[in-house]
This record gives sequence, structure tokens and C-alpha cells, in this order.
Amino acid sequence: MYNRSVEPYLIDEPEKNIYQDKIERGIEMEREKLGSRLGFILLSAGCAIGIGNVWKFPYMVGQNGGGAFVLVYVFFLIALGVPVMTMEFAMGRASRKSITKMYQEIEPKGSKWHLHGYLGLAGNYLLMMFYTVVTGWMLYYFVGMVSGKFVGADTSRVNELFAEMMSSPGSLIGCMAITVLIGFGVCAMGLQKGIEKITKFMMLALLAIMVILAVNSMFLEGGAEGLEFYLIPDFGRMQEIGIGNVIVGAMNQAFFTLSIGMGSMAIFGSYIGKERSLMGEAVNVAILDTFVAFTSGLIIFPACFAYGVQPDSGTSLIFKTLPNIFNNIPLGRLWGSLFFVFMSFAALSTIFAVFENIISCNMDLFGWSRKKACAINAPLMFLLSIPACLGPNLWKSFQPLGPGSDVSSLEDFLVSNILLPLGSLIFVLFCVTRYGWGWDKFMAEANEGKGLKVAKWMRGYMTFVLPVLILVLFVMGII
Repeated sequence: MYNRSVEPYLIDEPEKNIYQDKIERGIEMEREKLGSRLGFILLSAGCAIGIGNVWKFPYMVGQNGGGAFVLVYVFFLIALGVPVMTMEFAMGRASRKSITKMYQEIEPKGSKWHLHGYLGLAGNYLLMMFYTVVTGWMLYYFVGMVSGKFVGADTSRVNELFAEMMSSPGSLIGCMAITVLIGFGVCAMGLQKGIEKITKFMMLALLAIMVILAVNSMFLEGGAEGLEFYLIPDFGRMQEIGIGNVIVGAMNQAFFTLSIGMGSMAIFGSYIGKERSLMGEAVNVAILDTFVAFTSGLIIFPACFAYGVQPDSGTSLIFKTLPNIFNNIPLGRLWGSLFFVFMSFAALSTIFAVFENIISCNMDLFGWSRKKACAINAPLMFLLSIPACLGPNLWKSFQPLGPGSDVSSLEDFLVSNILLPLGSLIFVLFCVTRYGWGWDKFMAEANEGKGLKVAKWMRGYMTFVLPVLILVLFVMGII
């Protein structure tokens, strides 16, 4: 790597020519860095925070006994999510590379851990092949709310509008294309000037909008019963559902909410300095992610109970039920517009983070500039995402996972049930065994800087208990 502190006359001619060639081709000689710690936390949290925090978390709470589920979820978030995220951060910071080149920098010579890097890159593409489509739904509904499309619509008309969107390949492909262009357009602007700057604004706006919506929802007439269901643990209801079912559901939600296992967190670890220890940063990201999920419950549950809506309605809760609620409250068009812009921000923050991981992998693998990687991947991602747009309409007879499933269901299953847990298991084994990076090197990297440290007593837990928990999740996901 070229050292800018060295005077030009100390560089011999061949090296000088190589350096000039790289400058002309726009290839950066040094690893990009984030501008601030806040940017790192918000970017990492933005990757973890997505639409699943908004509809899936309340849906899981509704199905699994309310407040009791929340307590179990928080426990497993700390026990499962934080350790794996700390490992991803540490591997990224130690290597200063994306997942496709990360292992080569720190793995023992002759080992094959780096093969996981290519699997991780494939997982990032697969995730975006359906996530860009779902993000397009959010943009579609935001525009519909702002334009007044839902004003005066009764329940049957709201259902028709959702069906119209899903049955129109042109609408889905158009909204997906806008999402892809926004995502790669922001990434092409650079790490600090594009992704960090815009994600900071979006995440802070997201948090502000959520608080406003939560306060409005909590003061709805009849909403107190929803707050009671959500905030007060009912262990009797938990026993009725089955304690085992609730524990497994909480483990699953805690694990997958943080987007760990495919290198999406490692990439941001590669962009930060050594000033802060990494377990403390993982805890901060987990807290922010949990705050968004928890606040979404404060928005949804009081509204559901105020208007007699089932709280376990899943996807339809957002697209079929909430528009009806917004039509029946004062300033509903405003609240509906704010809700779906907040949903769009949550989804786009994940898009930016995963696109950045894809771009960084391409830059590391092929030596491309950032702009070239964006220019090539934008049309590629557009083409790869088209099948998920056709799944609910032209290809609706293709039901790979049984009745009601489609292309997106298959892509989601492969990512959530196979690639994420399998990738996380590989990260853990790489960090704790002598055949990989090893505990001592992991602990030294994770503990460098100020903040919460990985304690020595955690070694036994992370070496023997954590892999078993992840393996259980993986097997259950396959079953």
C-alpha cells in the first residue's frame, strides 16, 4: 500500500507507475473509513433494523403471549445476537476487508475458511432479490397515502388496492427499480458523503417519527388494553401457548433481527478504528434495534385493540389493516403518510447497508472503483429481483414451499433458515477454535479500545453453548 508520508523521490519508477495507474482508474489506495462513531452505530443499526422490526416483532409478540415473549426475546438477544455480532465486527476490523477477502487476511495458511466468503456474498445478493421488492411496496403505499389514494376507502376497497398492487407486475417492477436506483445511487456517492450522511438523517428521522406515532397511538380511546397486553407479562398465557414454543420463537426473532451471518456487520467493522471495544458497540446496536422493534409495538398494539384488529395478522396488518385505522382517526392521512415513510426509511437503511457489502466485495475481488461496482451491480440487481416481482402474479402457480408460497418465500427461506444461521455458526467456530482465528486473537481484537470487554469467563459459553444454540436454530429452520 502506498504511504503518503513517503516523499515521491523515494518511490522507484515501477511502483510509481502502478500507483499512477490506480489513481487514473479511480481505485482507492487506502481503506475508506466512517466519519464518526455515531455513523458506525447508526449504519450497523440501520442494517439490522428493517421491516421485520415493524410488523414481524409485534406479530410474534401477539402470537406468543404478549409481554412474556418480550422478556424472553431480550434475554436471547443478549445471549445469541450480541456475541455473534461482536465476532463479525472483530473479524472485519482485524482484516480491513469485505467477507470475500476477510478470511484470507486472518485465517491459518492452507485452511479453507475463506470459502464461506463467497457463500456470504451469494447470500447478500439473494437477500436483496426479494428485499428490494418488499421495499418497493413501502414506497408504493407511501405515495398512495400522500396522494390520498386511501382516503374514504372502506375495508373491502383497501383489500382491493393491496390485491391490485400485488397482481400488477408493472407496478412491482417499477417500484423495485426505483429502490435499486436509490440504493446504488446513494452508495455511489461514497461511504461518508453518501451512505453515512444519508443513513444518519434517515435513522434520526425514523426514530423521531416512531416516537410521534407511538405517542399518538397510546392516547387512542381504547388503546390502554393494547398497552396492557403488550407491556404486562402474562405467564399463564405463555403456558397455554407452550413455553417451548415461546422460547423457540424468541430465539428465532432475536437471532435474525440483527442481520448476522453474511458479513453485513463485518463490513462496517472494517471501516472503524481501534478507539472502542467491540462488544460495547454490539450492545449499542442491539439496543437501538430493540428500541425500534419495541416502539413499533407501542404504535401497533394500542391501535389494534382500539379498532378491534387481531394483533397477529402478520403482513396484512400493515397493508390491509393499518390503512383502515388511519382512515378512522383524526389527521389519518398525515399519520398514514408518516408511518409509511418511516417504513420506507427502515427498509432503505437495510438496502444501503447490504448494497455497501456487495459493492465492497466487488471492489476487493475485482479491483473495481466504487462507481464501477455500482454501475455494474445496479442493472444486475434489477434483473435478479424480477422473479420476486412476478411471483405473486404471472408465476403464482409456482409454490415451492407449499400453498401460499412464492418466489420470495423460497428466497427468504434460503436466507433466513439456512445462510444466516449457517454463516453465524461458521463465524463462531472460526473465532473460538484453534483451527480458525482462535480465541486469543479474537479476544485481543474485540477488546482493543474503551468500552465493554469480552470477559475471560465467556470463553466456555461462546465455545460450547453458543454453537449448540445456533445449530438447534439451524436444524429447526430446516425442519
